[in-house]
Amino acid sequence: MTSTNSPATPSAASSTATLSVSPERLAQLRQATERFPTDPLGFFSLGRALLESNEHHDAIGNLQRALALDSKLSKAYVLLAKSQLAMGRSEEATKSLTDGLLVAHQRGDLMVKNEIIDQLKLLGAPVPDFDVPRENQDIGEGQVLDKRTGKVGSKLKKPPFRNAMGQVIFDNISAESWKEWVAMGTKVINELRLPLHDPKAQKVYDDHMVDFLNIKDLL
Repeated sequence: MTSTNSPATPSAASSTATLSVSPERLAQLRQATERFPTDPLGFFSLGRALLESNEHHDAIGNLQRALALDSKLSKAYVLLAKSQLAMGRSEEATKSLTDGLLVAHQRGDLMVKNEIIDQLKLLGAPVPDFDVPRENQDIGEGQVLDKRTGKVGSKLKKPPFRNAMGQVIFDNISAESWKEWVAMGTKVINELRLPLHDPKAQKVYDDHMVDFLNIKDLL
């Protein structure tokens, strides 16, 4: 499918050039969506990769498909709005952000919620009046402020992996969110038939995990 997106502005191009995804990686992600057309995370990952490659027209289509399969992917609304804005479709972006704000609020995804609020304010758009959870929360012994939910939860007993990513998860993700990922990760492995001894398959699995836990900016 050929992209028909409008050229990015110089500032947008310079901010995303270093994030461009390789053609090989894009091909792998496309193949995954073709093989598993009901997996929302597959379309989310492809949409994000297309956004990072400034292929905004195709990014929009894939992110919309991800949300059609799972409307609770709050981060997908943010990425969708970014591509819509890059194509000059500000009204659509405002609607995407507003819809995403409600989802993030209902799911308790505080980090995404705050990001959407900031974007709506930058656009001069009205921000729905939700009860905003307290950001300054007391963190007791054996607890952690969860990067995914923005809420205090139980701390993991130990890092899940013996590497830098494992430490990031240990420091920023609650045991409750990690348990949810283990269930989702099993679904990803089964639906995508990922042989984790293959480095490429491991990369696909890791990308899904990073998206789910909302820790990409920490790695």
